Amino acid sequence: MYMDNLIKSGETLDDLQNGYYIIQKKKAFRFGVDAVLLSDFAKIKKTDSVLELGTGTGVISILLYAKKKPKSITAIDISEEMIEMARRSIKYNNLTDSIKLFNMDLREASDLLGRGKYNSVVINPPYIKADSGIISLDEGQAFARFEINCTLNDVINASFELLIPGGKLNMVHRTDRLVDILFLMRNKGLEPKRIKFIHSSPSKRPHLLLIEGVKGGKPDLKFLDPLYIYDKDGNYTEEIFNIYGRIK
Repeated sequence: MYMDNLIKSGETLDDLQNGYYIIQKKKAFRFGVDAVLLSDFAKIKKTDSVLELGTGTGVISILLYAKKKPKSITAIDISEEMIEMARRSIKYNNLTDSIKLFNMDLREASDLLGRGKYNSVVINPPYIKADSGIISLDEGQAFARFEINCTLNDVINASFELLIPGGKLNMVHRTDRLVDILFLMRNKGLEPKRIKFIHSSPSKRPHLLLIEGVKGGKPDLKFLDPLYIYDKDGNYTEEIFNIYGRIK
């Protein structure tokens, strides 16, 4: 079949359980629950223009389209290889008119795409500082996990430049970077407005957070109910089933 030719050797075609599919490498960085949670957390209207920074495989943009159907989605990534693979996923799902992909550095995005243009910016950025831990020998995994091509400060600065006044940055990150995130967001003029902590189970400390910042917003941070991925018996919680759209 013609569409099957879009999948290369060493890649898989994975069902997103919503009518759409994603092409991923078997032995490389693959999307996780953080991408799914971010696409659910982001408050996006059907009239919004959305920009995803560091799209990777394109999974968040596809999930956002499936869940929110915004007016337009633009997605960028610095890796030409990842953009090429994401384009094949977009084509497989017949979304070429709905999701536009560009190979570019997010630090140059406002110059290339335009300042003050987007209602919403979403990003699942690298979580770990480049000088922390051992960087994977696989380039794709290293770029996805470590701040090699962009820092948290770069993400905040780019988002501010790209958003319209009142526009929203939606981001998933590790809880150990919370102070950095809040400081940089407020310092740049992206006021933190909503935050949600993610726990693997009720007995575990939160390891991830979802946060929304509003460009030019007034101080008023709301702490949402925490999300638990597994219950005390090790089964997915009701909220996770609802986010994934599965029947328990």
